[in-house]
Amino acid sequence: MKKPLKKMLAKAVHNQTAWDTLNATLFRVTRYLERERFRNDNAPPPPNINVRTAWASIAPDLTVRHGAFSGLKFSSPESASGALIPKLLGSYERELQPLLEQLRARDYSEIVDIGCAEGYYAVGLARMFPKARVFAYDTNPEAVRLCRLMAQVNGIEQRLVTGAHCDAAALRALPLTRRALVVSDCEGYEKHLFTPETVRRLASHDVLIEVHDMVDINISNRLREVFRDTHRLQVIAALDDIRKAQTYEYPELAPFTLAERKVLLAEWRAGAMDWFYFSPAAPE
Repeated sequence: MKKPLKKMLAKAVHNQTAWDTLNATLFRVTRYLERERFRNDNAPPPPNINVRTAWASIAPDLTVRHGAFSGLKFSSPESASGALIPKLLGSYERELQPLLEQLRARDYSEIVDIGCAEGYYAVGLARMFPKARVFAYDTNPEAVRLCRLMAQVNGIEQRLVTGAHCDAAALRALPLTRRALVVSDCEGYEKHLFTPETVRRLASHDVLIEVHDMVDINISNRLREVFRDTHRLQVIAALDDIRKAQTYEYPELAPFTLAERKVLLAEWRAGAMDWFYFSPAAPE
C-alpha cells in the first residue's frame, strides 16, 4: 500500500465521522466478502443425507429409542411441531430428561399439555403416569388428529381429552384435583395464558413452560413475577444444535458423520431459550 494512502487511512480511523463512514461502507463490504470467501472456499459439502427417510434406519418401527419416553410409538413418520428424528431417537429436548426422571416418582392426577403437537409429551407423559387423566390442546387441527392417533397406538385414548385453543379461562376451568402437571409450549402465548388469577389457581400444581423470549423478551420476567408468590422456580437452559452433534452419543448414530449428526439431531430453534419449571412453594 502506498504511503500517502496509509497516512490518509491512519488519519481517518482517528476521526469518528470518517471512521463511521468507512465502517458502514468499505469495511462492511470487506467483511461481507471475507465471509463469502470462507463460505465458498472452506465450507464442507452439505451432508449427503435424506432427513425425511432417515427415520427408517434409526427407528423403523416408529418407536422412541431412548430417554424418558422410550417405547412411545408414533402412528406415522410425522411430527406436527419440532423435528421427527430427535423425537424418535429420544434426544428431543434431552435437557429436560433429568427433570422428567425426577418427576417420574410423582403420582400426578392430571396432565395438561398446551401446544401438544402430535402428542409426544401428552402421550409420553400419559404412559409415564398411567393413572393420570390427560388434557391436550393445539390450535392446529392436524396436530390434534395425530395426537389422537398416537394415543390409540399407545392404548391411552380412554384417558385423553383433546381441544383446540386453551386460554387462561379454559385452563382455570379444568377439573384439576390432587396434583397436576401443566406443560406449555405455545410459541409466546404463555405471556397471556399464565395470568395472576390463573397462577393462583395452579398454586398446588407443577408447571413446565417453554419460554419464548425470542418472541417477546419480556416473557421470562413476566413469568417470574406472576409465579413468584406461589411457586419455586428451576431454570433449564437449552443446548444449541452444534453442541448436541458434538456431545450426544447414540448407537443409532454410529453410521453417520459428525456433519450428518448435526442435521439429524437439529431441533432448529429460533434462538437461545430456557424452560421454566415451577413447583408449589407450599410444603407438599
